[in-house]
Formats: sequence, C-alpha cells, structure tokens
Amino acid sequence: MVFGRRYRVTEKIGAGGMADVYKAVDETLGRTVAVKVLNPRYAQAADFIDRFRREAQAAANLSHPGIGNVYDSGSEGDTYYIVMEYVSGIDLKALVKRDGPLDPVKAANYAEQVCAALAAAHGYDVIHRDIKPQNILLQPDGRVRVMDFGIARVTDGDDLTHTGSVLGTAQYVSPEQAQGRPLTPGSDLYSLGCVLYEMLTGRPPFDGDSPVAIALKQVNERPVPPGQIDPRVPRPLEAIVMRALEKDPSRRYTSADEMRRELKLFAESGAVAAEAAPMGDTSVMPVVKRSGGAPRPAPHAPPRRRRPLWPLLVSISVVVAVGLAVAWALGLFGGSVEVPDVRGMTLEEASNTIIGTGLLVGDVTEVYSSDVPEGKVIEQSPAAAERVEMNWPVTLVISRGEESVLVPDVTGMSESEAFSTLRKAGLYIDGVRREYSRTIAKGLAITTEPTAGISVAKGGNIILVVSDGIETKALPSVVGKSQKDAKAELEAAGFKVKQVDEYSDKVKKGFVISQDPDGGLISQTGSTVTIHVSKGPESVEIPDVTTLSEAEATAKLEALGFAVLVNQIPSADVGKVVTQDPAGGSIGKLGDTITIWVGVASP
Repeated sequence: MVFGRRYRVTEKIGAGGMADVYKAVDETLGRTVAVKVLNPRYAQAADFIDRFRREAQAAANLSHPGIGNVYDSGSEGDTYYIVMEYVSGIDLKALVKRDGPLDPVKAANYAEQVCAALAAAHGYDVIHRDIKPQNILLQPDGRVRVMDFGIARVTDGDDLTHTGSVLGTAQYVSPEQAQGRPLTPGSDLYSLGCVLYEMLTGRPPFDGDSPVAIALKQVNERPVPPGQIDPRVPRPLEAIVMRALEKDPSRRYTSADEMRRELKLFAESGAVAAEAAPMGDTSVMPVVKRSGGAPRPAPHAPPRRRRPLWPLLVSISVVVAVGLAVAWALGLFGGSVEVPDVRGMTLEEASNTIIGTGLLVGDVTEVYSSDVPEGKVIEQSPAAAERVEMNWPVTLVISRGEESVLVPDVTGMSESEAFSTLRKAGLYIDGVRREYSRTIAKGLAITTEPTAGISVAKGGNIILVVSDGIETKALPSVVGKSQKDAKAELEAAGFKVKQVDEYSDKVKKGFVISQDPDGGLISQTGSTVTIHVSKGPESVEIPDVTTLSEAEATAKLEALGFAVLVNQIPSADVGKVVTQDPAGGSIGKLGDTITIWVGVASP
C-alpha cells in the first residue's frame, strides 16, 4: 500500500475508531514515517474535509524539538491521511501502567518539556485540544515528544470549539471543553494538569462509567489533591497541579511558559515561586448564554457504555456542531422530546436525525456484529420513543461488521495444543478427523479445514485433521496372477510396485513368479513390493554336436539346459553323432529335447 506515490506502508502500528496508524517509508527522502489514515466513512462531510486539510497544514507549520512533526497530508479517493514523524519510545500512559506513579522530579521534568512544546504551539495560535498521556511519547534518551498535533485547532479560525462541539478524551478535557465553550491555551494546561496528576498518583483526577459522566465531574467536582492519594507527592508540586486544574481558566497559569518555569524551579530546588492557594468549595463553571437561546444545561450521564470509541468521530463532531448552533439560534433547548429510532441507520444518518430532534450524540461505541451490516446502528440508549429532556445525549452502538480471524497454522502440534491455539484465535473445533500420514507422527495435527491463513468469521467452526500415523495392512498375495492384475491390486491396497522380469520355464509369460515381501505379511502402506514376472522360457541357439562322441554331445547339450534323447544308426562313424534334430544353429527353448543319432557298426 502506497500513499501519495511515495509513502510505502510496511506495517500497522496502531488503530482507533477514527483512524489507523501505519509505519511507512518515504521513498523520496528515504526516511521512516508514520501515516495516520482516517476511516473513509468518517470523512464524508465536505466541511470537515476542508477543515481537515487546512488544520493539517497549520500543524505542519509547527517546528519544535518537543513536537512530533507533521510532514504532509493528502487523500487517496475517499481516504484522507496525515504523514507524521515516526518516533520510537513509550507513551506516558504505558509507562505509568507499567511502573506505577513516577518519581515527582521526573514527572515534573516530563511536564516541563510538554509545557515547552505547548508554548511553541500556542505561539502559533494552535491549541492541541487532546493532551493526554497516550499523546506524550518518552524517547529512550529521556526527551519528550508531544504527538497528534494533526487534530489541533487554530484559535482564530472558524473551528469546532466555537460551535459547541466537544472533542478530546473525557479524563483530560478542561471544563470549558466539556461544555463546548471556546478554548484557550489554558485548556491545554488543564489537560496537562490531569496528565501530571496521573503521573504522580497512577490515576487520572476523575473517572466514571461513561465519558459524559466524567466530563460532568470535570465541570462540577473538585479533584482530590494528589498528596492525599500518595503522601510522597511534595506540596509545592501538588500546588502546581491544583493550579493547573482550576475550573476557572483565569485562575490557571497565564501561559505554558509560566507553568514551565514553576515546574523547572521545583525540579531544581523543590519549591515554587508562589504556592497556589488551596481550592475552596466546588464551583461550577457558568454556562454560556447564546443570543436568542436559553442557557445550555450540562449533559446528563447516559447509561453505561460497553466499549469506548476514541476519539469521538471528527466527522460527526461537525454535524454536532452545526446542529447545536442551529438549536441555540432557534432557542430549542428546554422541554422534552421523543427519542427517534435510529437503529439500522448509518452513523451520519443517525447523527443528523438525533441533532435534528434537539438531542446530542453521546458515546459512540463500535462492536462486531454478524447480524447488522458494517457502519449501521445496532443499539441506542435511551430507546426509541422514550421522552427525555432537550440536549440529552443518545448513546449509539455501531456495527463493525462480522469479525474475522485468520486460521492459525497448527501443523505438527499435539492435539491439545492445536485445540488451545484454535480456541485462543476465537475458533471452535467442530470435529476431529483422523487420517494416516507418512510425514506427520501419530497424534499430531496435519492440517485444518479451512486451512491455515484463510480468513473466517470469529467463532466459526473448524475441522481439525490429526495424524493416525502410517497405515499398516496385510500384503495381498499376487503370485500366479497376471502382471496387470497384480500391480492393480497392490496399488489399490496402498503399496508401491517394483517389477523384475525374468525367464521361467515353469510360469507362463506375463504372470507373477514370486513377490517380496511375501503375501500375508503386515507392512506399511506406501512401502514397495517387488514382483518377479515371467518372461517365459529363455530361447537359445542349439549347438551343432555332430561328429562329437555321444558323451561329449550329451554333456554339451545338457549344460545349455536341453534334454537329450539318444538313438542309434548304422554308420562307419561308430560312437560319433551322425545327425541331430533340431539341427545345429536353429533356435530352441531351454528344456527342449534334442534328439541325436549315434553311429554303430553295421550288423
């Protein structure tokens, strides 16, 4: 697979609901890159495509050692892609999961580096919008790279932040982002505060059963100070975290540089310029009133989701944004509405229907389904026809189609190992068939049906073929049978046949004289049986024995395999062979009788 006639994909290195990420080689510059490919079904909105291109170009203009570079963007048909710098290392989420809470100085150092990267981006009026541990990559030399600026937004553009869209990961979004309010650089600092909190405690400041529930906590609840979770967190560093997590953006750090300086001071001296005052009672962020509309209420938590689709689909965010803008303009918020039935619709159709009714698109989850076509809504919550308040989020479950797996190769495995391997692949063994095999030992797997490498539905049935070893059976006896019949009988029994032709004065030509091994013995099928086939009696030239004595003539003929009949005839050559029949020089068969006439004196 090649994008833009230069980015040749070598392997898939990541996947999400919105995009897949591939490792690729830039064949023009000879360097390794990462290519983020958006799913075509999430890139159908023309408005989104225009913004995607514009914002990818804006991200490509960023240049800072702490920012993963965006090199290029483009499209192949309905598939849109961003070419980014390929950076090896471990992300902070995986690091904390592996090692637990980090050393406070080390955590402060990582956060300081992120601040430096954000300061550079904010200098270009670019807000990241999705600062989270998964997007912060730690390189082997300890340097930090902030990734995924390809989905950032330019603050002075007509972007989704100004129309009520809520993007980002719930555990790390700022209160204003959760409410769909305009974002500022302080929004990224709030998200970084959540990341620093997690580095110090091993968990984000807020969690819940659904993204909406978590977002509500971001807006309304005060986080537990990290030092109360882990007493090893120094109070000066706790003060930095809590200031970054202020609900009111004006009470946070005024810039990424200011927060960076505080972190640097702590890392060097264990203090901060001025510790933030502890948070008071919980204060709720004020909702923003729009012209011609009622205040926007905070969303209610929908029912528990099954599996999150991250990030919230960007193409759907455009629909949400436009729908909310219209709803605000028309003053639709307030009262209750009937939830529409969007099952069986595409995600885009369902979103349009939901927004058009005055509701929100809530959590979107993708699951495999053998019953509902890919891309269609399987379930929704609340159910169709229920009455709910305006602006209530409708949770959707979208079909990913039937899940498929590749049949693993189990050749040579024991029967139990093959069973385990197939079950781990999500397949079921519908039966075991045993076959003889000359190459696979008894009890080991020969193959499967379907065979290895074939793509089948997960949960599908597989036939396992197991070796019963080499087949043995009694050899048929073919002595006295014609060569044709003997060969056919042995091959039908599974044996190979080797034929040796020889003369025989006892067995008719073309018939079996003997076989090796003998008939009736137990032998492995596939082994070779030698049959000796008669060529009939051997033909030889009869020698001329006339003038020889009776004894000489008889000895010579018998030595060649002939029988000798002696007659007498009066002759002057007494004791000599006078004549013979058949005559010398004619052709005879071994065992033939040669008659000789020996001379005797006349009476």
